Amino acid sequence: MMMGEFSHALDEKGRIIIPARLRDDLDAHFVMTKGLDGCLFLYPMGEWKKLEERLKALPLTNASARAFQRLFLAGAQDVEVDRQSRVTIPPRLREYAAVVKEVVLVGVSNRVELWALERWQAYQTQAQAGYEDVAEKMVEFGF
Repeated sequence: MMMGEFSHALDEKGRIIIPARLRDDLDAHFVMTKGLDGCLFLYPMGEWKKLEERLKALPLTNASARAFQRLFLAGAQDVEVDRQSRVTIPPRLREYAAVVKEVVLVGVSNRVELWALERWQAYQTQAQAGYEDVAEKMVEFGF
């Protein structure tokens, strides 16, 4: 399971180092795509395949399902970790996530989220204010 929070800086070529704790679960080849809340999602290939099957099963006749498939898959890109444990963030994904220099990688169970430092800090401030309320609502999901 992927978990933890790791800060890194982009180099001049748009690459970041994937921390060893996350790299072991992501493996050397994974999928990076537009996430929710302004971050990027990084999926190990096994998790991506499961998600891909669920996306294929969405009804073609539902406009929301079609829109989600298009937006989610259009942003997806196979990426590979190089010998120095770095991965290049494609320019259009850097733009989507407002990644310029400092990033935070967050392990979230079956995926990694990649955030621009400023967005992560703003998200944490907002989410932390309602943490107890969110925790209460988890009962609705059987947690």
